[in-house]
Amino acid sequence: MLLVWALAVLACIPFASRAPARLSADPGSLTDSESARVTALLKDRFGERDTNTVLLLVRSDRPENDPRFRADYARFVAGLEGVPGVTRVTRYDAIRAYHVTSDDGRETLSLAQIPLREGASEALRSLRNYVAREHPAGFTVHVTGGQAIADDFTGYAESDTKRSELTALPLTGVVLLVVFGALVATGLPLAMSVLSITVAMAGLYGLTTFTAVSTFAQSVVTLLGLGAGIDYALLMVNRFREELKRDGDAPRAAERTVMTAGRSVAFSGLTVAIAMAALIIPPLSFVRSMGFGGVLVVLLTVLSSVTALPACFALLGERVNSPRLLRLNWSQNAGASAAWTAFARRVTARPWVAVVSCTAVLLTLASPAVQLKTGYAGAFGLTPGVESRDALQDVQRLGAGGLLSNFEVVLNLGDRRYGPESRGTFRRVVTDLRALPGVRAVLSPFVQASDLGGAGGTDALGQIATLTRRSVSADRHLLRVTVIPDRYLRADQIDPFERRLRASLDRSGLPYLLGGAPVGEREFTRALTRATPVAVGVVFAATFVLLMIAFRSLVIPLKSIVMNSLTVGAAYGVVVLVVQRGVGSHLLGIPDGVGVLDSSLPLLLFAVLFGLSMDYEIFLLSRVQEEYLRGASNDEAIVLAVGRTARIITSAAAIMFIVFCAFVVGRVVVNKSIGLGLAVAVLLDATLVRLVLVPGLLKLAGRWNWWLPAWLDRLLPRFTLDH
Repeated sequence: MLLVWALAVLACIPFASRAPARLSADPGSLTDSESARVTALLKDRFGERDTNTVLLLVRSDRPENDPRFRADYARFVAGLEGVPGVTRVTRYDAIRAYHVTSDDGRETLSLAQIPLREGASEALRSLRNYVAREHPAGFTVHVTGGQAIADDFTGYAESDTKRSELTALPLTGVVLLVVFGALVATGLPLAMSVLSITVAMAGLYGLTTFTAVSTFAQSVVTLLGLGAGIDYALLMVNRFREELKRDGDAPRAAERTVMTAGRSVAFSGLTVAIAMAALIIPPLSFVRSMGFGGVLVVLLTVLSSVTALPACFALLGERVNSPRLLRLNWSQNAGASAAWTAFARRVTARPWVAVVSCTAVLLTLASPAVQLKTGYAGAFGLTPGVESRDALQDVQRLGAGGLLSNFEVVLNLGDRRYGPESRGTFRRVVTDLRALPGVRAVLSPFVQASDLGGAGGTDALGQIATLTRRSVSADRHLLRVTVIPDRYLRADQIDPFERRLRASLDRSGLPYLLGGAPVGEREFTRALTRATPVAVGVVFAATFVLLMIAFRSLVIPLKSIVMNSLTVGAAYGVVVLVVQRGVGSHLLGIPDGVGVLDSSLPLLLFAVLFGLSMDYEIFLLSRVQEEYLRGASNDEAIVLAVGRTARIITSAAAIMFIVFCAFVVGRVVVNKSIGLGLAVAVLLDATLVRLVLVPGLLKLAGRWNWWLPAWLDRLLPRFTLDH
């Protein structure tokens, strides 16, 4: 068995190492959405190829009206036009109307066009290399734009994940050493996590050949591989050491470990996999890839825990306890904890106090979640110090941030062709759009003097001809208008602006489609929002059925779902408070002004939190059931279960807390948000929920905990769950 795993890992290492470079931060778009139809029309009917804009902010020691500046700038632009993948460069003096020059003339903004999809990252990389290598003396050039932001997301997300792994592994090793006291026992959980993560990353590499895979799929794989992998191995190693004390027969002890703790691990992993499968429901390949990655790493973690780990047990035997480095009775004693047993008796003596007080705390923490807003944070999803983010702030300061928030309008003339009779209607549409609050400019054939940026004569005629060609389709049945806002629109600012545009277009009486990056972002968010209730409902239903089969009860599954939902709600509330509203955000290095949570974050947090919370639920409830079936009363079963499992739960929670906190340190706000939410949830779940609230509720429910109608009991398959 170990040879099979060794060969599998060796075969997967080359693919796993190449996987991060194949991942993408581009959320993509819905295949039949309004914005996707606009993009297709611009390509097919208008011949538009230059839709991926890179902004280059040039700072110089000399003002732009200095002849030496102009000569150096001209040479720089000439070289830029020759960069592979750059299809067109627009000089600052051709777009003065869009506020691309600072008051002192020492900052100017130029535009470069690169391919929209295929080859975009390669073109941007070549452009950045040229800028770094060939910028004239006295010039400083900073690059931003949609592609630059997306590529920075990908790069920093990969480096953040690697840093988190390198930080978390030694710290979790210290906790495991405290728990086990022996170096070999400490190394086994870490080894199992590395096995599952390596094979899962190779699986992500394979997935990239079929579809776009999210950058954050790597974070999901690492989080679950480390968190759940160490969690399961902790339970397995602890049980093996307990079984080994019986007769010293390593193979028999390994077999009993698989039949007890292994069953709990398999069942728990199944519930986590079901929760992660919720991410496969939305019709977005970007989000589905995170779901596939999560399901894959959880199943591999379970597989390694019930195959590779028992094989190690059988070979190691007593050597699993060597070399003995620490002896701490409070953490390494396999028996019941006297302190936790006494604590459980106090909780069950006053169950109403426990239930009411814990519920009040969780609901209070969850209350900010009612103000949750989602969207694509763009550059503001990165921390200060990242070039694309800092450059965008400078572009905004110039007043040209709206160049990255363009709205594309396609008007349909139907059977008519554009001519003198429809020109008046088109002009009125453009005039109405230009008069809307927050509009910087409208690109159309109907230009004003300010639109020409001071150009005159032949240059002005050339600009007008270019605007006319881009505004009328080749067959003259479609008209195009580009609306440029007066600033870069954050996700929470898109909807009000879009409503004003649509209201004005509705008054024109012409059929239209509205597209552009802001519309695509909102469509992405709405698709996730619509899919979330379905995904949550599927997870609730599947979890209820599994727990009902395992525990032969209707009350316990319902209670488990409610408790896990409270934990998820509390985590949501804390993340909204810190990331969206900025309370204490500077303490975690999260920038102010993010304003929204990433569109995929609520569903992603729900899937991971709900699944991992079930680990502790199953650890505790399976022991309660075991004691109850042995003949203990309901109250005594609760006390005995807490006394025997609290040490495992708190140790596992401490390890997960370290893993999740490691993700709070980095440059990508989404990773920080995930780490923060998971760290808060595991802290609450392993303390208030699992060791106070759940025992209190089990006490209040009494014998109803194990109620199941006789007819339903006969229909359900039998499944025993022990650890």
